[in-house]
Formats: sequence, structure tokens, C-alpha cells
Amino acid sequence: MQIVTEEQSARLITHEIAYEAVRAALIAAIQPQTASFPVVLGHGSDPADTFTVKSGAGPDIAGLKVGSYWPGNAARGWPRHNSTVLLIDQDSGRIGAVIEAGTVNAYRTAAADAVATDALARRDASVLAVFGTGHQAGYEVAALARIRKLRDILAVGRSEPARDAFIAGLAERGIAARAAAAEEACRAADIIVTATTARAALFDAAWVRPGTHVSSMGSDATGKQELPAQLLSRARLFCDLPEQSRRIGEFQHAAPDASLTAIGAVLAGEAPGRRDDDEITVFDSSGLALQDLYVARALLALLG
Repeated sequence: MQIVTEEQSARLITHEIAYEAVRAALIAAIQPQTASFPVVLGHGSDPADTFTVKSGAGPDIAGLKVGSYWPGNAARGWPRHNSTVLLIDQDSGRIGAVIEAGTVNAYRTAAADAVATDALARRDASVLAVFGTGHQAGYEVAALARIRKLRDILAVGRSEPARDAFIAGLAERGIAARAAAAEEACRAADIIVTATTARAALFDAAWVRPGTHVSSMGSDATGKQELPAQLLSRARLFCDLPEQSRRIGEFQHAAPDASLTAIGAVLAGEAPGRRDDDEITVFDSSGLALQDLYVARALLALLG
């Protein structure tokens, strides 16, 4: 059994590696020989400490990812989010590799946003509004800055000190951003990304301009919500996996008869993406194990 530590995986991962692996995983997810199994939602002895188990299989890969969120870790100076990927040896059924993937998971999540945004956002999109100023939001901005030339980045957060620290952190990466109120950010944006743990809409649907692309990255459990339901009724809806998005993703808040398109079908040329410059497109990422498995395999290949 091969074991890859957090330090090793964090050193190896890049936005480029994550983008290519996640793109391939999203296309694989729509293939008939691929399976994504129901997500297990659990918690620790303290119900505030939560974890998810996501698993999947394809013709040449199978395994699972355990993702945990321990909010009390912040007071200890530890990451609140952690992930571990297990690849199963399909010949023996034993665990072939264990990859500690806390940092990798942040890159993987942001890569799903970048892949979908690259496929759906207008080619001239240049103003980004980001809701959320936590751990994940910085990875989202960095990943999106690779696929569009962003001339303005507007950061929206509930805590002014956290927002200012977030903007300062981006500046250290060479990315300029500025603070904005929710309405100002939405009305100016070509791309909106939400990376929060919200359980109610973060903005008003009327603030979103025609032609905007929106990515919801934080809704991955029953009851979570980042986008207004009214927006979903006037937009074209895309996601990583329709049945999962309906169950635990943002589209649990969409109308029962709303049409959902797997982004993998767009990437494979089997379904249309953006059809004109006035459409509003929404991508919901509830997270697929296949994405984690493909990224893990890419990292193992680098180790030889």
C-alpha cells in the first residue's frame, strides 16, 4: 500500500494538474460504465464536527474520499477542512493507496469551478464577484484567474476583518481585489462564485445581469443554499451530477421540473453549453469522488 502524506500531496498539486484531472473526471462521470454512489453524511461525537464519504468507480479506477469539517480546529491553529482519498486495488480489493489530501481538495474544488466556468462563461468575462472569504475562496479566485483575464475582483464577506485579510492574502499571490457590497458586486459581475456554508440566499436574483455565469461551490448537504431560487428559474442549470445536485446540492432548491445538464456532457460535446451572450448560466458543484480519485491518480503518477 502506498501512502502519500499531506506534505507530499500539497507539494505536488498545482492548479494545472487539478484542472486536467477534474475535467477528465467530469467527462467520465457521464459514461455508462462509471458509477457515483450515494453520499454518506456523518458527524463526530460532537454533532458540530461533520464528515462526508463519497465513493465512485470507473473502468480502471475505484475508491472513496472522506472529507471532514471540524470547526473547533480554528482555535487550535489547525485547518478546519481535511480530506483523505483511498484508491482500491481492483485486483485484490485491498487499499492500494492512501493520499492525505487537505490542500489537494481545495485545488480540486476550485478546478471544478474553473472547468465549468471555462465552458460556460462568456469569453470576454472579466469582472469576478466572490462571495465568501474563507479557506476555499482564495483557491477559487486563483483558479478562475487562470481561465479568464480578470480586470476586477470584488470580494463580499460578512466579516470586515476577514474580508480585508482575504484581500491581503490575494495580494500576496499577485492578485488584486477590492471589497464590495453584495448588490454592487452582483450588478458589476460577469462571473459570480459563492464559496460559503450558507443556508439562505446570499443575494437577490434581480441583481444578476443577463449574460452572467454563476458557480455555487458550497452547497453539499441538505439544507445548504447560496443562490436565490428565483435565479434558478431564469437561468440554464448545469452541475457535476444531476441526481446528487438534486439531493444535496444547490439544485435541491430548483423547481422539480427544472432541466439539469451534467457539465461532463457539455465538455464531451454531447450537450450545448452557453447559447448566447445574454443567457444566465449556473453551475452547481456538490463534489464527486471521481474528481478526487482522478486527481489522486495524477499525483501518484508524479511519484512514479
